[in-house]
Amino acid sequence: MASRGIPLDTAAIMSIALEGILYGFSVLMFIGTVWALTYKRRPRDVNRLIAGVTIMLFVLSTAHMIVDIIRLEDGLVKYRDTFPDGPAAFFADVSQMTYVVKNAIYILHTLLGDGFVIYRCYIVWQSARIIILPSLLWCCSAFTGFSAVYSVSQATSNAGNIFTKATGQTFFALTLSTNLISSGLLAYRIWKIECNVSALRTSNRTLTPILRVLVDAAILYSVVLFPTLICFVCSNNGQYVMLDMLMPIISIAFYMMLIRITVSKHVHNYLSTTLHRGTTTGTAIEGLPPLKPLQVHISRFTQIDEISTHGIGSEDLPSTYKMENMGRPRTV
Repeated sequence: MASRGIPLDTAAIMSIALEGILYGFSVLMFIGTVWALTYKRRPRDVNRLIAGVTIMLFVLSTAHMIVDIIRLEDGLVKYRDTFPDGPAAFFADVSQMTYVVKNAIYILHTLLGDGFVIYRCYIVWQSARIIILPSLLWCCSAFTGFSAVYSVSQATSNAGNIFTKATGQTFFALTLSTNLISSGLLAYRIWKIECNVSALRTSNRTLTPILRVLVDAAILYSVVLFPTLICFVCSNNGQYVMLDMLMPIISIAFYMMLIRITVSKHVHNYLSTTLHRGTTTGTAIEGLPPLKPLQVHISRFTQIDEISTHGIGSEDLPSTYKMENMGRPRTV
């Protein structure tokens, strides 16, 4: 089935323009993220995992932008008059090395972003069982993604329409499912902990802003990925534009979440302050009369405002607080 929609040379111009705008915005957010991770911190205190993922996302996004510029120059300038059937045929040629490389970069970039979402989900839940399904989907995404890249690398210039590749459609569906499930589990866990600690709260600080930014990041990514999947299934050339836009958007969603959380200087003390004021023996809550002793059966709280050095944030604080029931009443 022939592809439909805008001509491929027009799609190439549109995609590079939109990707360039979003890439410029992602560069600014990358700088902001680096500042948030390193401000008033010694190099050894910086979270290396988050810093590494941040840098890798920026490097891959930059590499994709460079390859797109080279590909545009080849199609519209270098081979404009020598390539059979002109620029449109050049951009339709899946055997071009620039096409193979840009798709390989996209696969790596997507897997890195999805993998970190799964990792955050594991840190917040502190359970390997909860990430079994997202991890399986991620592995399937990696297999189908690199299979698609390999099949394209072995194609010839007259290989036909790339939309017939079922692996490409499967990859988009898998990565969309992985992101939605992982983000949903993460948001649900944060919401549940917010509900659990609300009774002990002594200030107006809540985890709602963190929940909101996680949901916003997931929505931003899904809003672009879902139309991309639709265009791919419908053999519409608009998928080329959407795919190139996805690269900086993945980085933007990641940076947006880090900046929002790490810049908040007070959130990282939320649970520790609440628990300290709410469970100190023999001390009344400020502004309230002493309360009668209350048996506490809390076994564990997970601090997810910063996710400490293991996940979202960058503050070097313990990620869990444990309160053992000593078998005696405590005043709250």
